[in-house]
Amino acid sequence: MCPHDPACPDAEAPDREAARTLACHPEQGWSLLCNGVVLFEDTGELLPSGTVIAPHRPDPLVGAA
Repeated sequence: MCPHDPACPDAEAPDREAARTLACHPEQGWSLLCNGVVLFEDTGELLPSGTVIAPHRPDPLVGAA
């Protein structure tokens, strides 16, 4: 259970990345969030249930001036 007030978003919530960081290991490319989500540098995620969320970086704009 999240000890923060207001509570961090649940691992299954669409805004799960807004949870507070408990451990940060930039040298290894990952962070552990309060809701149990492992957030990777490439924007991929590993949920506590074992579900893998593929990296979801925005596509670069093509032909933008």
